Amino acid sequence: MTTAQIPEQAIEFFYLIATALFVLSLKWLSAPATARRGVWAGEIGMVLAIGATLLHRGIVDYTWIAIALVVGAIIGIPLGLVHMTAVPQRTALSHAFGALCVSLVGTAEFYQRTPHVPRFMMAVLSMEVILGSLTFTGSLMAAGKLQEVLPQRPITYKGQNIVNISLLAIAVAVAVYLVMHPGETRLFPLIIGIPLVFGVLMIVPIGGADMPTVISLLNSYAGLSAAAMGFVLDSKLLIIAGALDGSSGFVLSVIMSKAMNRSFTNVLFGAFGQVQPTAAGAIEARTVRTATAEEAAAILGAANSVVVVPGYGMAVAQAQHKVREFYDALTKRGVDVKFGIHPVAGRMPGHMNVLLAEADIPYDRLLDMDAINPELPQTDVALVIGANDVTNPAARSDKSSPIYGMPILDVDKARTVMVIKRSMSPGFAGIDNELYYLDKTLMLFGDAKTFVGDIVRQLAGEGLGSVAGV
Repeated sequence: MTTAQIPEQAIEFFYLIATALFVLSLKWLSAPATARRGVWAGEIGMVLAIGATLLHRGIVDYTWIAIALVVGAIIGIPLGLVHMTAVPQRTALSHAFGALCVSLVGTAEFYQRTPHVPRFMMAVLSMEVILGSLTFTGSLMAAGKLQEVLPQRPITYKGQNIVNISLLAIAVAVAVYLVMHPGETRLFPLIIGIPLVFGVLMIVPIGGADMPTVISLLNSYAGLSAAAMGFVLDSKLLIIAGALDGSSGFVLSVIMSKAMNRSFTNVLFGAFGQVQPTAAGAIEARTVRTATAEEAAAILGAANSVVVVPGYGMAVAQAQHKVREFYDALTKRGVDVKFGIHPVAGRMPGHMNVLLAEADIPYDRLLDMDAINPELPQTDVALVIGANDVTNPAARSDKSSPIYGMPILDVDKARTVMVIKRSMSPGFAGIDNELYYLDKTLMLFGDAKTFVGDIVRQLAGEGLGSVAGV
């Protein structure tokens, strides 16, 4: 049977099933217990959508499609096999490639249809190209910051916000003019070039602490641009899939912003993440209490309850599997071990959940901030692994702090606090963490993977020693 013989109704039926699977995928991905099912639903839905599209009778030659599939596979397979710690930047690259595709399709459609482009179509097409272009360069910049090939700290200059907003306003004004005069083809490159520049300038002033929100926001932009492309191509499936992507990314961005007690405008223009000039001096003037792996293991082994708070330091050290061994060692001793997950811990939404799931830590042990905070005052030991700003009590007490008002994990309310950290350097917010100077806090300096491994060996019986002098 040739593609010309396949009924249009059959293709639409496949599209309908794919749409249902996309909706179910989002629903199942919202809970760790059903996340794997959600991934499978999304993948099957995408296979059906692509397969049905390839059966479309409008396709007369598969040569270039086959070449594109091979090239895409050659690029995509290595990208999909990256280590878990590189998932955030790989996600940003996915947004970039998707947005580039949208911009190229929009550009081709404009020049193919001009000068007879209906005003509504021109408006949607302009939105598609503008969002696609700024998402492309913005995502590349985000990936560069996450990969640390670009400066992670915010780069700001006087009048920066005015410049950025002016550029976007010019692009929108050009788009409005093209809606009224679609035959002015010489102006179309402006709604490609200006957003490309804007995408770079939009990410430059954003620090690493805001990167989870930025990733979800770029995901939203990519989805909205795809939905606009659906209108241009008259594809109901693309409209629905793009709308689902765009709306879910937007809702997630709102959740992430609330988790930091900040607005979108503050995230995009606040330059959160600049090092405070007083931080270094404050660190030098104060002392902390330290402990060895042997001393830490003795305290942990005698505890009834332990809450582990993972952060980006755990991801960098690739310590999640050692953390699983740590969980097993304490559980065998009868210790109740739970994990407190902050919504913005790490470099992307759900970063800590992904890493801990990779290590096969039971889902019911992973509790979000609202669920774990009421338990922390009754917790014997809170072990912080590479988390900084999300545990800083200054967010509750210091009105001058850039993180004031940000909901945090109340680890300072536990009976004993241990912090595994390489050094006393500040986190992405660039401020000192008051948690480190509490009398109940013990600093465990070193690489997270190595230190957790040392604790596990001590718990296994290689020398649980006295905690005297800690």
